[in-house]
Amino acid sequence: MRFERALCAFALVGVVAGCSSSSDDPKFTEPAASASAAPVHGGPAPAWTEPASYSFVLTRGCDPAKPTGRYQATVKSGQIATSSRVGGAAAAPGPSADVDLGPVTGGEGEEIEVPTLKELVDMAQTSAEDGGEVATEYDGADGHPVKVTVNVTGEASGAECWIVSDYKAG
Repeated sequence: MRFERALCAFALVGVVAGCSSSSDDPKFTEPAASASAAPVHGGPAPAWTEPASYSFVLTRGCDPAKPTGRYQATVKSGQIATSSRVGGAAAAPGPSADVDLGPVTGGEGEEIEVPTLKELVDMAQTSAEDGGEVATEYDGADGHPVKVTVNVTGEASGAECWIVSDYKAG
């Protein structure tokens, strides 16, 4: 049930982001300055401001070898302009996905509404503020998020992961 609430927060992140401005929760780390070019794991990273347009690949699932889904997305003016599933059939949803998360496309796995990277970061912050275990990794060069892990179940197998790759600003 808690997992369902986190996903609802994910879907409504635009509404929640307008109501939630506190980042005092120690479970969520805002990006800050860093000289390292390697991904930063839950610690300081360069401040990232969402560019007017960018593209990225979002992999959903904590095991990159067996993702639940993989999506190519393009963002323009802070909103998803295009998104499409990439790759073949996905693995079945993990044990933490015991709720209906959206339409299922037969052998192709579960489909999601792809968030912008800002929405992904906002979702992580909201989950942390609601008591979830959250880990966020940032790119050491420009500070964009590269991985978000959220666990609202309290069980080790309850984590959900979003991995960002092929990020290109502009």
